[in-house]
Amino acid sequence: MNTVTILPLEHKGVIVAAIYFEKDIKLNTVLQKAVSAKWSRTKKCWYMDCTKEACNKLRIALKGAAILDGKAMRDYFKQNIQNPVETHINASKNQGHSKTEYNPSLRVQPISIPTKKEKPISYNLSDENAAALSKFSQALVLKAYSPNTINTYTSEFRLYLQTLGNTAAKDLSTDRVKDYLQYCHTSLKLSENTIHSRMNALKFYYEQVLYKEKFFWEIPRPKKPYLLPNFFNQDEIVAILKGTVNIKHKTMLMLAYSSGLRVSEVVAMKTYNIDSKRMCMKIEQGKGKKDRMVGLSPVLLVMLREYCRQYKPKKEGYLFMGQNPEEMYSPRSLQLVLTAAKERAGILKPGSIHALRHSFATHLVDRGTDVTIIQKIMGHNDIKTTMRYLHTSNKDLLKILSPLDSLNLEI
Repeated sequence: MNTVTILPLEHKGVIVAAIYFEKDIKLNTVLQKAVSAKWSRTKKCWYMDCTKEACNKLRIALKGAAILDGKAMRDYFKQNIQNPVETHINASKNQGHSKTEYNPSLRVQPISIPTKKEKPISYNLSDENAAALSKFSQALVLKAYSPNTINTYTSEFRLYLQTLGNTAAKDLSTDRVKDYLQYCHTSLKLSENTIHSRMNALKFYYEQVLYKEKFFWEIPRPKKPYLLPNFFNQDEIVAILKGTVNIKHKTMLMLAYSSGLRVSEVVAMKTYNIDSKRMCMKIEQGKGKKDRMVGLSPVLLVMLREYCRQYKPKKEGYLFMGQNPEEMYSPRSLQLVLTAAKERAGILKPGSIHALRHSFATHLVDRGTDVTIIQKIMGHNDIKTTMRYLHTSNKDLLKILSPLDSLNLEI
């Protein structure tokens, strides 16, 4: 069964719900009839009005025909529909105060979300802040940040500008930015990771675009919780792979686990980067724009040959093609493939494609592989990142006898 993913997307100055799925003529017809979806040549996807009503219509229309993944849209509606009585971060130019106390009774300008009867509308930004967003995006591109980083930073900065309303971002002091971040903590109740991401975007704007040196030195960062990575045991990996019938999907999951690849590295894999003579694969421009070499599993090689025999990918193109043969497979679709495989296998524990990468590293530690070798394979800059897998391994735990086991209990 095909998987349909809907995501918020800015298209021609308005926010729409973008619809992604593997090529399916029947689904095309369903989309056009149910939600009056249109095809975008520039975005290479179908799109519809960004409303809850349209999403519900799509869910009903796809029932029994496809799996609908609407998590991104639910998160979008949840984050952008704000309480009309919230904190407004608005530095008063007329009062002449260098610092204004945080006042939760003031009003925040909410992000405009289209109602059931309205058409999608563009983000409401003042002329000054719209210009700031343009300069911000340009600086990210000129510094050659990755597309994912550009999208994340731009999204975080845009939300910040929307909250400011008519107040120019360039005029805010460090104290006013602190007020805004307090608002993110207390009113929006954003997670520590989200606030870190938003702070990174704001730091880039004030220090890299406006060149305000050490602007963020006085702003404390929230302490991140120490979380162990999610991973699957080997029996669960077997169940996931056996439950995946489609050879294309199975090969992609095996590739992710066999060499500890990120989802972006799996879908971006080029056919010519598979070297069966030397039994290795080249990862081009992974995280941090770094190339690296990883091993090629003999078992995976057998699957790759069968996959190529059936799907015939171009030698000079992507190994796993998307709806358009010239484009890579959608990372989101691959995430949904794993979700469906977990459901079929009855696996309830959380874990995305990245959990396969964590599983690869954990299982290597279990087998006694040197951590520095794992660091090189995984492409980590800092050995501390790799060291956390020592906490997920049970290699040392198996050597420890619990005090409970030494008790003379008759159960």
